[in-house]
Amino acid sequence: MDPNIGVPDWSKLPAPQDDGGTRHLPGAMLPSICLPATDGTTVDLSKLPGRVVVYAYPRTGRPGVANPDGWDMIPGARGCTPQTCAFRDHFHDLQRLGVTRVFGLSTQSAADQVEAAQRLHLPFPLLSDEHLMLTRAMKLPTFGVAGMTLLKRFTSVVDGGRISHVFYPVFPPDRNVSDVIGWLSANS
Repeated sequence: MDPNIGVPDWSKLPAPQDDGGTRHLPGAMLPSICLPATDGTTVDLSKLPGRVVVYAYPRTGRPGVANPDGWDMIPGARGCTPQTCAFRDHFHDLQRLGVTRVFGLSTQSAADQVEAAQRLHLPFPLLSDEHLMLTRAMKLPTFGVAGMTLLKRFTSVVDGGRISHVFYPVFPPDRNVSDVIGWLSANS
């Protein structure tokens, strides 16, 4: 798969600004909330041992289904598939750096996420917070569009249920995994 197919020209899209939406997360313990995963399991991030990377994204579109009106002009909205593919393509690099699990997280339904996980051939599951349980409990940054509450894009490094580091804002999305790898290399 050509990694540049479908990757937008980031210079033509508005970059998100740091609004402080994740300032409270470093050092926080994750609450015990079970989220459905695309592999058919439920995952409680607070109970996972070792180093875990969770990247949050607004929503993954479906081929042939239009994004909400004005999607590309919402700062940070565009780029969920390129970000996910970058984590897929560097999955083994993350493992070599001591990451035990990788998850994508969105407020989309598990059914929508299963379609994306299969289409993108992901070696890790996506987690659904469709009912906003984790989002509300952790006061995760969100935005609204077309009647949906969506997560703003950020990535957390979690060690034994505690958030060690947060990348926010994330832009361009397809380079997020490189930033994570750089941080992991310096903080192993």
